[in-house]
Amino acid sequence: MKLTILFGGASFEHEISIVSAISLKEKLSGFDLNFIFCDQDHTFYAIDQKDMKAKTFSSASHKKMPIVNLTNGGFTQKKLIGSKEHTGIVLNLIHGADGEDGTIAALLDFYSIKYIGPRINASVFSYDKRYTKYLCDSIGVKSVKYEVLNSSEQKDITIPYPIIIKPASLGSSIGVSIVNEESELDYALDTAYEFDKNLIIEPFIENVKEYNLAGYMADGEIQFSIVEEPQKNKFLDFEKKYMDFSRSSQVLKADISSDLENKLKQSFTKIYTGMFEGALIRCDFFVVNDEVYLNEINPIPGSMANYLFEDFKTAIEKLSNSLPHSKRAKVNYEYIHSINSAKGK
Repeated sequence: MKLTILFGGASFEHEISIVSAISLKEKLSGFDLNFIFCDQDHTFYAIDQKDMKAKTFSSASHKKMPIVNLTNGGFTQKKLIGSKEHTGIVLNLIHGADGEDGTIAALLDFYSIKYIGPRINASVFSYDKRYTKYLCDSIGVKSVKYEVLNSSEQKDITIPYPIIIKPASLGSSIGVSIVNEESELDYALDTAYEFDKNLIIEPFIENVKEYNLAGYMADGEIQFSIVEEPQKNKFLDFEKKYMDFSRSSQVLKADISSDLENKLKQSFTKIYTGMFEGALIRCDFFVVNDEVYLNEINPIPGSMANYLFEDFKTAIEKLSNSLPHSKRAKVNYEYIHSINSAKGK
């Protein structure tokens, strides 16, 4: 199978995307893989598989590699004589801004490139945690109660301590703080506002049960991963999430009842259906008093959540064969021709 992995981007999660791409090089060995790196200046580079290692990017060696440009149907690399086409299905592996905010989805749609990843609408409702809350309300999925703060206004927090403060449009636990009392609040707010002008405030639930579930749509049905109960300390901070982030071996299935597993899958189905077709996503859930609450949607999960699938290669193949097709309007200038005809021109 031919697959182009698009990674990098101009976001706080740039390095995480690089780690994801390197891990998929191993996990999807045997595929005909191309790697396209989006630098922080939005230049695209074709990266040879042998150069897919962290030092290539940290040392800026990628800048010596061929530049490619988006064209209809794929990426094109200009050569001294002619050009080289990088066609086939693109896997959008850009985390955070660019990849998850709808920017790349819009570009790929504009150039009629088939891709695995969230479409524009799905990106909007999963990238900004405020909109994710609105989505939950509209489809009947429970989420933890919350308040919104904005850097341009003064507003008291009414949720009792301890609370958790999150930048609204950022993942990977970047800028997230647990605040146990008022004396810790200002520092936590300053930290979060470094990354986003909008913040989400939620109650911090001690010893909450957390479960992760990934899935995708293929052949008209959602294909689920196993349910994972992530190991964590107080909460899954950046280091815990991503220092062991390149893992590629399958994790153990959570020891939960079939009833709870069905509840998680039902909530996942409500979130996915009619919104995330074409993407492999991971949803992180809380369970409180046997009730399921959505914590967050990961529209492009780290390393594509490969460790949750028994056969990740088959999952990617099946998803690739079930991508949605967007219809383009046919332009025939019939309206203009009719006006000209009426005027006798």
